[in-house]
Amino acid sequence: MRFRHVCIESLAAVLPDEVWTSAAIEARLQPLYDRLKLPAGRLELMTGIKERRMWPAGTRPSDASAKAGQAVLARSAFKPEQIEAFVHCAVSRDMLEPATASFAHHKIGLGPHTQIFDLSNACLGFLNGLVTLGAMIDAGHIRCGLLVAGENGRPLVEQTLQHLLTAPLNRNEIKPFFANLTIGSGAVAAIVCHEDMLPPGPKHRLLGGAFLSATRHSELCQGDTAGEGLAMETDSEQLLLAGVEVALQTWPRFEEETGWTRATPDRFICHQVGSTHRRKLYETVGLDLAKDFSTFETLGNTGSVALPATLARAVEQGAVKSGDKVALLGIGSGINSLMLAVEW
Repeated sequence: MRFRHVCIESLAAVLPDEVWTSAAIEARLQPLYDRLKLPAGRLELMTGIKERRMWPAGTRPSDASAKAGQAVLARSAFKPEQIEAFVHCAVSRDMLEPATASFAHHKIGLGPHTQIFDLSNACLGFLNGLVTLGAMIDAGHIRCGLLVAGENGRPLVEQTLQHLLTAPLNRNEIKPFFANLTIGSGAVAAIVCHEDMLPPGPKHRLLGGAFLSATRHSELCQGDTAGEGLAMETDSEQLLLAGVEVALQTWPRFEEETGWTRATPDRFICHQVGSTHRRKLYETVGLDLAKDFSTFETLGNTGSVALPATLARAVEQGAVKSGDKVALLGIGSGINSLMLAVEW
């Protein structure tokens, strides 16, 4: 999987103002903690997540995606009428039909000439979107496209809290719901284009990558609609082991496709799950943890938004600079791994 003429022209992340700390979530769960004699502070201790953010109640995923789309267009040299493809890549959707992309497209103010569709693949959706638009650009089908993802974790976390407080669960029975409490909200957008649409000078190039699927593990994390929210159950321990194993098997394919080695990247950006996942991933694949840039400590796990929003923040803070080689290490439930090479 290699790209010849694909560049990321602009990238923007938008975050909610409302902050939910892990301590505040545990305070809401105090009756459960008292009944099961659970120690306070375990949520942050086990995950490294101090806080996460939430959109106001009633926010639709298309609202969040539209905010990010408007933000990236404000940074871009392109006008809305130049966007030929528009893809909504989040787990969260307004409804099953029509595509959430249709609502976000209208809210952003894009033109009728734009091809739109949803692309959803758990936490890998945005990276899959980069690959899809990159392939369309290299094939000559489009010259410029816009990707958005708006994740709204509030309904899931609220519903999980209610379930934990009302169901007669024991210590083992609460485990599948624990990962839900790490979820946060956010939005991200990127404009992807053919290199000849950009002025001379440094460009943010999408070079290539590799992927691998291990769908025998598809039962380890499953989410579905339930009432007004989303219900999700996760075997966190097995998901961690299986995800890291798939990443280990994907890395040699990534090296073969890109010509990179473990020493080549100046920066690694991985999917933001938590401290244990990050440590285990870098130890197992043999990558330099010092080159990692993380946001899970203050944003939690924002699904498909997590990795690209972390890249955006790394660029804003100068952790990724012009000319840097960046390895994007994506893992999503299913289980799938997608690793992409970017020269910033």
